[in-house]
Amino acid sequence: MTIREVMKIVEGKVLVGEDRLDTPVETACGSDLMSDVLAFVKDRTVLITGLINPHVVRTSEMLDITCIVFSRGKMPSEEILEMADEVGITVIASPLTTYTACGELYVRGLPGTKAKKPEPEGA
Repeated sequence: MTIREVMKIVEGKVLVGEDRLDTPVETACGSDLMSDVLAFVKDRTVLITGLINPHVVRTSEMLDITCIVFSRGKMPSEEILEMADEVGITVIASPLTTYTACGELYVRGLPGTKAKKPEPEGA
């Protein structure tokens, strides 16, 4: 699936990253807790969240998340949009709830992320 397809499925509007809409994504994660995102997310993931603050972008940058969908009609500040654009993250605003956006993506074939396996002791 591509970010363009994600945008259409979640009835979203691209806020930054229009030039990256053909980037492929492999999984999705819906969360407002960035600690959960750190535990579950892998590369080429779409993050669906209702949390609007710079930590969302910083966490996404650390994990190579390619797209953030802000749900529930929430609109991020210009600061957040500039941060995301600087690090190459596409940002989409969706009127759907986080639950509905995740469900719509899942039924169309975009799987969720799975918990990362803990590293063995002494590794």
